[in-house]
Amino acid sequence: MPLDGGRSGGDTDPVLRLAAIRVLPTALLALAAGVAAFALHTGIGRAGVRTSSRPLAGKVVGVDPGHNGRNWADPSYIDRQIWNGREYESCNTTGTQTDSGYTEAQFNWNVAVYLRRDLQAEGAKVVMTRDSNNGVGPCVNTRAFIINHAHANVAVSIHADGGPAGGRGFAIMLPVADGPNDHVIHSSLVFAKMLRAKYRSITAMPVANYYASDGLEPRDDLAGQNLTTVPKVLIECGNMRNATDASILTRASFQRRAARAIAAAVTEFLTRH
Repeated sequence: MPLDGGRSGGDTDPVLRLAAIRVLPTALLALAAGVAAFALHTGIGRAGVRTSSRPLAGKVVGVDPGHNGRNWADPSYIDRQIWNGREYESCNTTGTQTDSGYTEAQFNWNVAVYLRRDLQAEGAKVVMTRDSNNGVGPCVNTRAFIINHAHANVAVSIHADGGPAGGRGFAIMLPVADGPNDHVIHSSLVFAKMLRAKYRSITAMPVANYYASDGLEPRDDLAGQNLTTVPKVLIECGNMRNATDASILTRASFQRRAARAIAAAVTEFLTRH
């Protein structure tokens, strides 16, 4: 509809034309503000690059759910000896379980699946060392090689301990320098401290009162730690042989919180380190 109210031909009324010119900058500013708000909401910044809503875009995270659901079915495979970088150890083990028979392998798998979902929502590519809880293996050295080959930016092995019945809490295993892992010792410690803080605050699980020093323990007898070429830790999320811990670890709500805590530590490490 013409600004002159329907007149055909001739110039637009000068007063109305001036009003339109004055409104135009305001409209453009409103449009620009809307675009900026949309970019902030969706996490799209300059050149279409994702920002705050996908902070792990372009990052690779290794997730190693310890053991496997059918390791018990093939002892000849999991008992065979492999070189862990310092000495020989078993290819794998069945893991522990609660007094009621809830297996560590199942716990590890559940947390890993929740963790994968959380990390992918942050934009990360997640590399898992096993794809179900219905298989056997792989060996612990193979798990390290899978994550190394993926050039993960950081990695975590998920476990639950089979400690003394009177002991409670979680602990984080750190690599000890032995050659292949020399250059990731410091970064692994940085990640471990972030994970300790996030896990304690988000899950309310205390640090172990029977093992490790304030929740941190260097280990030189684990292939996953000895052979890693990326920043990596192993977390014992609680003690399955303790009745209090067992009742917590077997809850899906806790497993989701455990995954959320690990994801929060991964995000903090990869956005700050």
